[in-house]
Amino acid sequence: MMKGQLAGMMKQAQAMQENLKKAQEELGKVEVEGQSGAGLVKITMTCKSEVRRVQIDPSLLADDKDMLEDLLAAAFNDGVRKVEAESQARLGKVTAGMPLPPGFKMPF
Repeated sequence: MMKGQLAGMMKQAQAMQENLKKAQEELGKVEVEGQSGAGLVKITMTCKSEVRRVQIDPSLLADDKDMLEDLLAAAFNDGVRKVEAESQARLGKVTAGMPLPPGFKMPF
C-alpha cells in the first residue's frame, strides 16, 4: 500500500471517529417511547437507554399487579428495540462508505 493511500485512510478513519462521537452525543438527546397494552403503559427513554418518564393509565392501578408488571416490562422492551433501531439508523449514516465486515456492530 502506498504511503499516500495509508495517510488518506487514516484521515478518513479519524473523521469517522469524530463523526461517531458527535452522533453518540446526539443520541443522548433523542427520545423514543415504548408502549404496551395499546398505549396504557408508556416509557420514554433516550437513545442512551436512560428512562426519562413512565406513564401508567390510571385504569391499570386497580388491576392485577402481575399484569401491570408485565406491561411495564413489555413497554421497556419496546423502548429498547426502538433505541436500537434509531441508533443503528443514525450511526449507519456515519459509517456509510467505510469497508466494515458483514454483521459488524458498533460497540454502543
